[in-house]
Amino acid sequence: MAPDGREAPAAPSPASTTAPVTLDEEEIGTVWLERPGPPGALDGVLLDRLAMAAAAVVERYGPARTTMADPALVELAVSPGTDEAARARALQLLGFAAGPPLCVAAVRSRLPLDRVAGLLCPARPVKAAALADVGVVLAAALDGARLPAEVRAGIGAAAGPDRSWREARTALRFTTSREPVVRYDELGAPALLAEVPRDAARGNADVAALARVAGVPEAPEAPETLETLEAYCAAGSLRRAAGLLHLHHRSVARRLGQLGETLGVDLAAPTGLVRVGLALTAWRLLNG
Repeated sequence: MAPDGREAPAAPSPASTTAPVTLDEEEIGTVWLERPGPPGALDGVLLDRLAMAAAAVVERYGPARTTMADPALVELAVSPGTDEAARARALQLLGFAAGPPLCVAAVRSRLPLDRVAGLLCPARPVKAAALADVGVVLAAALDGARLPAEVRAGIGAAAGPDRSWREARTALRFTTSREPVVRYDELGAPALLAEVPRDAARGNADVAALARVAGVPEAPEAPETLETLEAYCAAGSLRRAAGLLHLHHRSVARRLGQLGETLGVDLAAPTGLVRVGLALTAWRLLNG
């Protein structure tokens, strides 16, 4: 505002005096005066009062109702190393009231993250930010059924944002083209495979054999063989797998027979199916 109380011209003048806006000892912004002459004797007092008023407004009314949020605040909210007071403050600044548990999703998509967040949670508040190569979405509830097929998303189940974020990243690793959205609480025991050290998984005989099948450049049928194996593990029977693949069940049986010989595993036996299913999951986790 101008000195006479009217709206100031659009072009700002250089700041003559500045003061930080702090909230719970964290600097969240700056206030300033644009005085044409030297600073007045009471400019410091005036700015202190203005900074206190700005902090009170932020604390009371919270952030703007936008989807994309400050990545630093989101990281503070979901990081396991954040103390609970700082986490609570970050969540408050993001617009989440204390009390109800938050859902956290880890997302990979070529779609804009704000659009993905809007599909996951059409209601507000929902906040999103990109951390490294993974998108983070926070909301009171997340509906993965609304996402298009090209979006991969893992949804955490824990009440705390830090644990839920860890679970969401784990669930994201289990996503496939057949199952692009995975909820951690629906993984069950297979989630334990995510805790296996990479060297131990890579050195397992079944995983190594499957990796050799997948990595043979002179075998153009490798992708369809692995697709057949994935369908068979998901369906549990030849006929149901054939239905998923839109193939005759004899074609599926032929592919699985060849793969079983290569792997040295009887895929018709329940134990063989379990072994290869675990190896396939571990191989997927190793290869993103």
